[in-house]
Amino acid sequence: MVWSGTWVAERLGVRLAGAEGLRDLLGLALRRNPRRAHLLVSNVLGKHVPQRPEVVYGTGVRLGERVRELLGADVARAVVLGYAETATGLGHAVADGVRHAPYLHSTRRPVPGVERAGGFEESHSHATSHLLLPEDPALLASDGPLVLVDDEFSTGNTVLNTVLALHERYPRGWYVIVALVDMRSAADQGRLADFAERIGARVDLITLASGTIELPDGVLEKGRALVEEHESAATATGATPEGTTPAGAPRPPYGPDGADGDAGGDTGSGGGPAAGTVQRVDLDWPAGVPDGGRHGFTPAHRARLESALPALATTLADRLAGAGRVLVLGFEELMYAPLRLAEALERISGAEVRYSTTTRSPVLAVDDPGYAIRSRLVFPAHDTAAFPDGEGTGDRYAYNVAGGGFDAVVAVVDSLADSPELHGPDGLLAQLAAHIPRVVLAVVPAYLPGSSYDSSSGADSPSRAGASSHATSSPHATSFPHTTSSPHDAERQEPPMLPEPLRGPAFSSYAPDDVGWLLQDLSDVELEAPTEEREEAIQSGGAHYAESLPVEYQPSAEYQELFLSALETSAARIAHAVGTVTETVLAERASRPVLVSLARAGTPVGVLMRRWAQRRHGLDLPHYAVSIVRGRGIDTNALRWLAAHHDPADVVFVDGWTGKGAITRELADALAGFAEANPGTGVFDPQIAVLADPGGCVRTYGTREDFLIPSACLNSTVSGLISRTVLRSDLVGPDDFHGAKHYGELAGADVSIHFLDTVAAHFEEVVDAVDAEVKELLAADRAPTWEGWAAVERISEEYGIHDVNLVKPGVGETTRVLLRRVPWKILAQRGAGADLDHVRLLAGQRGVPVEEVDGLPYTCVGLIHPRYTRGATGADGKAVTAP
Repeated sequence: MVWSGTWVAERLGVRLAGAEGLRDLLGLALRRNPRRAHLLVSNVLGKHVPQRPEVVYGTGVRLGERVRELLGADVARAVVLGYAETATGLGHAVADGVRHAPYLHSTRRPVPGVERAGGFEESHSHATSHLLLPEDPALLASDGPLVLVDDEFSTGNTVLNTVLALHERYPRGWYVIVALVDMRSAADQGRLADFAERIGARVDLITLASGTIELPDGVLEKGRALVEEHESAATATGATPEGTTPAGAPRPPYGPDGADGDAGGDTGSGGGPAAGTVQRVDLDWPAGVPDGGRHGFTPAHRARLESALPALATTLADRLAGAGRVLVLGFEELMYAPLRLAEALERISGAEVRYSTTTRSPVLAVDDPGYAIRSRLVFPAHDTAAFPDGEGTGDRYAYNVAGGGFDAVVAVVDSLADSPELHGPDGLLAQLAAHIPRVVLAVVPAYLPGSSYDSSSGADSPSRAGASSHATSSPHATSFPHTTSSPHDAERQEPPMLPEPLRGPAFSSYAPDDVGWLLQDLSDVELEAPTEEREEAIQSGGAHYAESLPVEYQPSAEYQELFLSALETSAARIAHAVGTVTETVLAERASRPVLVSLARAGTPVGVLMRRWAQRRHGLDLPHYAVSIVRGRGIDTNALRWLAAHHDPADVVFVDGWTGKGAITRELADALAGFAEANPGTGVFDPQIAVLADPGGCVRTYGTREDFLIPSACLNSTVSGLISRTVLRSDLVGPDDFHGAKHYGELAGADVSIHFLDTVAAHFEEVVDAVDAEVKELLAADRAPTWEGWAAVERISEEYGIHDVNLVKPGVGETTRVLLRRVPWKILAQRGAGADLDHVRLLAGQRGVPVEEVDGLPYTCVGLIHPRYTRGATGADGKAVTAP
């Protein structure tokens, strides 16, 4: 029998090596992905390759049994966490094998009213952001073992990033990583033990098999070329990969019993549903049992589902009578419920049952027995209404379904996805009906924390509501009762009134009208710690960077002179960028916007934007500064104050520059969470206006060039004498603003007003150029490209760092690394000139090498020491003399 990785292996020189049986578990395919060309295709996961349900479920359960044996008496305190979307079903099956553990999986679907318990990034994925949304916030807060389940353990980056993020918030002493295969390289294999030692916890790994995938040089480019070759050939000939259905393909009728009034889309004339389209089956899903682990799934839920499965399977079997080969097709993250339905159907029916699910992941289909993805169906996303920010749009895929010889397919979706798109002429049901004689739609009610419905009554049942409403509207527009309050809300008192903003000169050296700081004054608190102590604590997981402050760097006379020279050289360029971003905001966002700077790098930019609007248009724009903290979100009390004093729709968030876009993502997530938790307060726009956007992360910017912004050269002395913001539980209560310090004692070195005045002096001379550029920008496509994020991921891997948080791109971020962190090395664009004079000076003072490289999308990139221990400030890990 031909191995399903042969086609890729022969053409790209990829080699799969490892334990006996590894090739039975894995095949290979190609995908269009800038991070990884190849795709390891599991034969037992039930995602891309239809497989017997008993094999898929049994594999996960047996892994869970091994976990239970490993944990011993600690199993009663364990929690299992699976990864979206691929491992949601696998993780749930592992939890079933563990038996006593509650289960939670990450999700890419935001859910109103559910507070985030964390999140993380998956560096090689096409959709990287994961949310953790347990209904019970205490689910992850225990100190018992945490079991993390993914389909493959390739580099370890995703899992280790998750552990690091969770350990910071919910520290514990034992982590167990479970995967179908361990495919780490030799270089990556030693990282697990080092990581465990660094965080001071035990970390175990359980897998079915291990091996390595050997990739020749240039495999990414070769893979991309191969994908383009096959896709171009298909386009040129008008052909599609075997089983791929072009949009609008006709659907054959297949029998009068398919003509049920809920069938989606007209296939005949006369305006009514045509006979023989799609059948719907009503499942009597047990009330109150979640459809999966998005918000947590307890052993009690498991027991109720087990007792209901025989009846559910019987309902399906009755509708499928006469079908010899049946596919149960799940839906993206909805893997566990379809799997259990398929497994129960397999036990009671005489049909040959297979199971797989749809996916977001685009993969090339090649009809060759030596290739893992033989066919694909392409259809529009049908749960778009669950993504208010529009992220849920785009194509979705079902692989190895067409041409699979199935007599019938049961498409299982949740009620939020029972939508017009699902039933449309190009939707999933239409694509299935073009290839399979009988299509049955089964809708499982989407579990929404705080909702109340009885699946037997139909009154508030999401599945029945969706069935009756999909032809005219989104099924969850009116059919899903939802509350964001907790049972204890009636006992709560309204939070106390928040104080008015702090203003200069009592707090900051800015004029009172320049900015109002929505912060609390912590000037009398000792918060500074030596740089090396802070770095060691941050990287070990023992502290968050916002819990302390670095010692304020005091520039030497040489550095101060360099700053003044750089300011003089670049002032007109900055004035141009200030004018461009301000005019863009005024044209697009609001006639009188409320500027809200992200303290503190955004504050000088906000003040300059306010000055431009005042001089050019006579507008006296309100301007505030608020705190946002990576990994912990924006100050929600500051948002509450803003919503009480201004229309949130008028608020424009302002920052100095983008690096890789972490704060851009943080702000979007935080504002979505605030809107969910505070209905009726209005909606804040998450788009950020920045002076410079070298990372391609935003659509409102002054420039996308990476150049020296002199306000990045210094700390508080160019930012109104205000420190970085502080968020520490013993200083910042639930009804307090985040904190910051006013370094009034540094007034003699303060150049904050000088910086503003020098830039503003050039406003008049750049007006014409600004007007011309803004006219072009408003007509141009300014959609974020996120190329900076991709570059950071590449650099992280190339330099063996394996943590994007330690890669700081751009002149501004590199300067921060040299002033406030423990730098390892600096990457500089070959031939970069005066923009990097101050970087070279700081690097020389700290003994940090500056490495010139080609093909860098930024002028420079700062690398934080990736394996830091105290004293390791240089590239060789040895102590050097800091300034």
